[in-house]
Amino acid sequence: MAGGWIEQFADAPDVLKTAPDQKTIVRAGGVEVGGGEFVTMAGPCSVETERQLMETAEHVAAAGARVLRGGAFKPRSSPYAFQGLGVEGLRLLAKAREATGLAVVTEVMTAADAPLVAEYADILQIGSRSMENFALLEAAALTQRPILLKRGMVATLADLLRSAQCIVSYGNPQVILCERGIRTFETATRNTFDVSALIVLKEICCLPVIADPSHAAGRRAFVPGLARTAVAAGADGLLVEVHPHPEQAWSDGEQSLTFAEFDDMMADLAPWCELRALRSRAVETVA
Repeated sequence: MAGGWIEQFADAPDVLKTAPDQKTIVRAGGVEVGGGEFVTMAGPCSVETERQLMETAEHVAAAGARVLRGGAFKPRSSPYAFQGLGVEGLRLLAKAREATGLAVVTEVMTAADAPLVAEYADILQIGSRSMENFALLEAAALTQRPILLKRGMVATLADLLRSAQCIVSYGNPQVILCERGIRTFETATRNTFDVSALIVLKEICCLPVIADPSHAAGRRAFVPGLARTAVAAGADGLLVEVHPHPEQAWSDGEQSLTFAEFDDMMADLAPWCELRALRSRAVETVA
């Protein structure tokens, strides 16, 4: 790796590649992220009811998702917005995992809640608003659960890698990075999807990198296109919002895919994912 990269990201030495083919494979609930398989994590923004969650879990599993996402605790910009079901939401996620075999990823918002969420989730998500909450990063790391670390809305890649370094420094190397769009002057989308971040991170960092096209787009019509871009850029997976009736969703309905739209997206991504897998196998054979 060029000396310039090492100097620019010197604060995150344990997550930088020391060899071109170095990679970390994160294992959670029978799923490997960062290996040869492109992993889709899908589900509702918020856990609302048992029926809503079970219908979604069963559908995304049948369509090829490997991980169920769903918020039990919700960090909302407005105090009047739905804040999540809390512990009941965690119980419903665990029930859906038992019924479908999907691993579960859900957000933890406070250091005090980390051990509790770890009892129910296979992967702990650190949201964009919490990327630099270092007390939370420490508490999440100490659970020894895999961590999905989302890039902050105004964070540089150096900022993101410093937060990843913090988690690793507490003895937990199981970190998945997530590009979910950043704040720019553009208003056509909710955030600006930084595809260059995927390319740079895959070049310099040994950790798996996934994309969240739902929060980048803010509109469901744009999600499949951004998902294709993520696969082509070398991402290891996707985090996508899906809801049985987006128009009735308690949060983020405008960016959530319907079941039919999710099916179409997964079918559209299949040949791209196969090309990615073929390339990965070819590289491993040469190595």
